[in-house]
Amino acid sequence: MASMFVNSPCNVRTVKPLDCQNVGLKPSRNQDLVCVRPAINPRPRRLLIVRASEMQGDQVKKMGLSDAECEAAVVAGNVPEAPPVPPKAATPAGTPVVPSLPLNRRPRRNRKSPALRAAFQETNLSPANFVYPLFIHEGEEDTPIGAMPGCYRLGWRHGLMEEVAKARDVGVNSVVLFPKVPDGLKSPTGDEAYNKNGLVPRSIRLLKDKYPDLVIYTDVALDPYSSDGHDGIVREDGVIMNDETVYQLCKQAVAQAKAGADVVSPSDMMDGRVGAIRSALDAEGFQSVSIMSYTAKYASAFYGPFREALDSNPRFGDKKTYQMNPANYREALVEARGDEAEGADILLVKPGLPYLDIIRLLRDSSPLPIAAYQVSGEYSMIKAGGVLKMIDEEKVMMESLMCLRRAGADIILTYFALQAARCLCGEKR
Repeated sequence: MASMFVNSPCNVRTVKPLDCQNVGLKPSRNQDLVCVRPAINPRPRRLLIVRASEMQGDQVKKMGLSDAECEAAVVAGNVPEAPPVPPKAATPAGTPVVPSLPLNRRPRRNRKSPALRAAFQETNLSPANFVYPLFIHEGEEDTPIGAMPGCYRLGWRHGLMEEVAKARDVGVNSVVLFPKVPDGLKSPTGDEAYNKNGLVPRSIRLLKDKYPDLVIYTDVALDPYSSDGHDGIVREDGVIMNDETVYQLCKQAVAQAKAGADVVSPSDMMDGRVGAIRSALDAEGFQSVSIMSYTAKYASAFYGPFREALDSNPRFGDKKTYQMNPANYREALVEARGDEAEGADILLVKPGLPYLDIIRLLRDSSPLPIAAYQVSGEYSMIKAGGVLKMIDEEKVMMESLMCLRRAGADIILTYFALQAARCLCGEKR
């Protein structure tokens, strides 16, 4: 069959008639078509080659052809040619030649490109997942915390407002306040905890006046206000009194709610405090104020830098009679079921990364939102490793937060909130 080059009225490159004498082909007598009888198997000649080098910006150069002209050219065999398939990458010298393994399932196929990895990512991290813990004090200047590089005791009228503004700029709109209370206001019964003009209520009112939509979490416990440094009232023989402490905590929670707190967070680990606080809030008309219970708070060595920040180390003993034993797993279910029954809205696990199994346990056993607290010791270890160039601080920070989310945490209390949110927003540290 003769191969024909059709003279169509399009802007495809002009095809010159072949010199049949020179190429050894018999010319056709048809004057309208340039026909040749090839001596070899026919192969359509491709006249349009699309190259990346011909692209203008994101687009290939247009040739001004109509759809009909483009289709006619393709039907006639003048198919535009795209770049060739890239050659197979060379293997290093000495690579053994082996037959392919007979695998039907190769999980690496779903990880072979950034686009595929992003498409199949099961866990996501966003600034909305962060609650930013902020230390506040009565002073006007911000005081660096030696054991927590990058963290400060913020002046409640100035530094606090500035830090919250920075956080909101990158999507972090939830904070939790921790006060450094003057020693002169501390007492064995922690009465300053429910002073309506105390440091925390004043700070809440100031923040709500400036940022009405800011979500403010508060800490409900006596240790910042106690002259003994414990979360509850200490009896003469060293016993932490449970029910009497709960009475004080209820007054503290109500004072915080009156100031405008959105979520009160009992971290004391007294028995029955969630139900008592719920009843006290409801009795005062604060049915809409949530309770985030420190459900599984372990007696951990990871809290050291935090206690330096608030100057709230126990004056004697430890907190093992009310905080959980780090060796215990099933006990977390006991605490969780009690808090759920008493009206908790959120269940928190503290510390975070060393207790991923507990986060997963509560996630699988409770329909309530789960919070994780990446505590001061976790933060300071990552910071120290970064300063010493032993790890990539930013990558380890983001990985640790992702792990907490993967384990089942809906929200994360983290001192990295601002830094991590900036990374997620594409800003430099």
